[in-house]
Amino acid sequence: MGICISSASAKNHESKVIPQFFDFGEENLYSCRIPGLASLYSQEGKKGPNQDSAVINQGYGLENGVFCGVFDGHGRNGRIVSRIVRDRLPSLILSQHKTLSSLYSNTGEGLDRDDTERVCNNDFVSTSKLDHWRVACTSAFKALDKELKLLEKLDCSGSGTTAVTIIKQGKDVIIANLGDSRAVLGTRSDEGNLMAVQLTTDLKPSVPQEAERIKNCRGRVFALEEETNIQRVWLPEDDTPGLAMTRAFGDFMLKSYGIIAIPQMSHYHLSDKDEFLVLATDGVWDVLSNEQVVSIVSSAENEEAAAQALVEEAVCAWKHKFQCTKTDDSTAICLFL
Repeated sequence: MGICISSASAKNHESKVIPQFFDFGEENLYSCRIPGLASLYSQEGKKGPNQDSAVINQGYGLENGVFCGVFDGHGRNGRIVSRIVRDRLPSLILSQHKTLSSLYSNTGEGLDRDDTERVCNNDFVSTSKLDHWRVACTSAFKALDKELKLLEKLDCSGSGTTAVTIIKQGKDVIIANLGDSRAVLGTRSDEGNLMAVQLTTDLKPSVPQEAERIKNCRGRVFALEEETNIQRVWLPEDDTPGLAMTRAFGDFMLKSYGIIAIPQMSHYHLSDKDEFLVLATDGVWDVLSNEQVVSIVSSAENEEAAAQALVEEAVCAWKHKFQCTKTDDSTAICLFL
């Protein structure tokens, strides 16, 4: 499995984000450290080849802007899907954002409804800069899902990937979430105590609004007898595939039954009390609470070692909490503010 680090030009948005790849062959872990900014670490579980992937893009949008994302593949071709999304999504969002910005500057007063619909498939919003990023993300997620469906040599009918991404532009953080990976903020209370603030919702069938959409599209939601605590999504008349999330890239056999590739969008404005952001796949969140994650990152030997310390703690927790279950892939990005 490999990671992706890249630098996007803030002055020339027409040029594509050109990533640098660091592949580790058949090794079961990979890591990256960017002094003073971020650390990234991933370790393969015991279920097969690592299907997680991750990306950090510096100079994204603004000169000091950052794009981060973690992607958790699933299914037979999940490893390939997560890599394609990792490689393609940052550039696609920038392209969509450039189009929106161009339309706005050309109209002088803002985007009209026709222009907005042409760009973002009927998602009409106002014309603030934050809205541009929101629409660019939504449009890019939809477009990339369509690209995956058109790949003749890759079967994504029962394979896909989650995605949780953040775009940091100055003090503004735009979060796009698809599936059950998660973003959490480490911040200080007024009394100076470290706190965890969850910035995303785990989009699973156990969320009432998500389950309602699935059922309205004739999909079924139920848990198996041997795992009563895990709700899954099934076809109307066949007990397959049993997807444990309600939004994802790929998984096209379920796209007519309520599974969507439309991200849940949110925005957070940073303050001086905010210290770091953590993005991680469910291999971390299934065994560690938000508070434990924030504590581990804060207590790490240094910022560059934080992601590795977090993942290694998650792997250790798996062995104690789920002794009869194979360890899941675990991937984390720690972005320091």
